[in-house]
Amino acid sequence: MRAADADRAAVADRLRAALDEGRLNLYEYDERLQQAYAARTYAELDALVRDLPAVAPPPAAALAEPVETTPARPATARWLAEVWMPYLQVVPIVVAIWAISSLFARDLLYFWPGWVAGPWGAVLLVRTVTGLAGGEPRRWEAERERRRRRKLAKRARRRALEAGGPDD
Repeated sequence: MRAADADRAAVADRLRAALDEGRLNLYEYDERLQQAYAARTYAELDALVRDLPAVAPPPAAALAEPVETTPARPATARWLAEVWMPYLQVVPIVVAIWAISSLFARDLLYFWPGWVAGPWGAVLLVRTVTGLAGGEPRRWEAERERRRRRKLAKRARRRALEAGGPDD
């Protein structure tokens, strides 16, 4: 029987949980995730999670954590924003400096910001193309999620120590 997008998403969530539990390494997770989104049938999806136990419910401490209020964007869009944002912040500043210098000189000066924007933009373009082709946004998102969970666990341990009092 053919699988639906919701079935693929459920398998992806189960794989993400297995990654968080340490049952899969990042390479296995990435490989299985690609296979999950390429799967056409339930049999193909079942084969990806056959060796994994059922997903345990999240601990109560994780449920008590505040939910992130920022709207969810796809991992690719967030990765692209992180890669290109420094460029998009610096280049307008450099161009503004050139424009102000030209204004004070009352003449169009040599457009030196091209030496900043051109090579840097070319490097970012190559990084973007190779990153998208190699699945970098998914790996970046998995690492980001792993860091977020570590931070939440650390915060929960700190709260537990504070709740226990100084004499524990």
